[in-house]
Amino acid sequence: MTDDAEIIDQDEQDLYEHLRVVVDKGQSLLRIDKFLMHRVENASRNRIQNAIELGNVLVNDKPIKSSYKVKPLDVISVVLPHPPRDTEVYPENIDLNIVYEDNDILIVNKSAGMVVHPGYNNYTGTLVNALVYHFQQLPTLPGNDGRPGLVHRIDKDTSGLLLISKNEHAMAWLARQFYEHTITRKYLALVWGDLAEDGTVSGYIGRSVNDRRVMAIYDDSEKGKWAVTHYKVLERLNYVTLIECKLETGRTHQIRAHMKHIGHPLFSDATYGGDKILKGTVFSKYKQFVENCFEIMPRQALHAETLGFIHPTLRKYINFEAPLPADFAAVLEKWRKYAGSEVRD
Repeated sequence: MTDDAEIIDQDEQDLYEHLRVVVDKGQSLLRIDKFLMHRVENASRNRIQNAIELGNVLVNDKPIKSSYKVKPLDVISVVLPHPPRDTEVYPENIDLNIVYEDNDILIVNKSAGMVVHPGYNNYTGTLVNALVYHFQQLPTLPGNDGRPGLVHRIDKDTSGLLLISKNEHAMAWLARQFYEHTITRKYLALVWGDLAEDGTVSGYIGRSVNDRRVMAIYDDSEKGKWAVTHYKVLERLNYVTLIECKLETGRTHQIRAHMKHIGHPLFSDATYGGDKILKGTVFSKYKQFVENCFEIMPRQALHAETLGFIHPTLRKYINFEAPLPADFAAVLEKWRKYAGSEVRD
């Protein structure tokens, strides 16, 4: 939804920049709600104040209050949870790696780098653009315009399995299972550090007050939505650990934020600080080894491996697995060899 995602609602949609204003040098001090009334199309002062309270108005990349006085050269951004354009999705002839298909559902093995649905700066080349080319009249969840067929999503740079509904019956049936957390979703992740044992991470997940591009974990229900990730240690490789993560909930960046929260960010995850050498030796040979791994897999080491659910028509449990993609498999093998040589030394 990922990253880790569930039914797509407001908390799982990215924030899109609708307006960006650099305040004139000669601007006198003026409350920001009044300032924006003349610059946001069809917006009342009340609507602007609500957007400010929700943290959707940023000044110099930071949320502010309605009483904030605009100053010369301030950079103001208005960000809202829907794209600043129509919701029409344009079909594109893009190949899909289809794992399974019948009259009700489609299972796609998404490659890393493919955006799931159109959004700010990504209106073309997405999985949804491919879906509307290959399939006609896909259903859409209420309030989810522009994302036909989707009942969940995974992040752009996360690889693995994605479930698509092909009709209204399947959409309703599967959405209910996601809502009730009965869908089985397991991810493989390579994380920094030596995880000693299996565990569970939980907390209220919401956008960071310092950087709204990332998610943070809070103790306060007012700051986010409850999220639970169970993880199991599969393989210890000295300075990194291969784990299996099972989602109980599905929030934006859930696994990535949870592992960062417990001090074990995903390997090569630039957004959450995993693209730096966080564990290991000071030797230049080791540094070069890690840099080579980053080069092979310049994205977070996260793969949606397993997806299981009750089929909408067959009414029986079915389960799918996707093998690790080449970049993840190559980096994992390099770490295995490195760990083996360290033990022998």
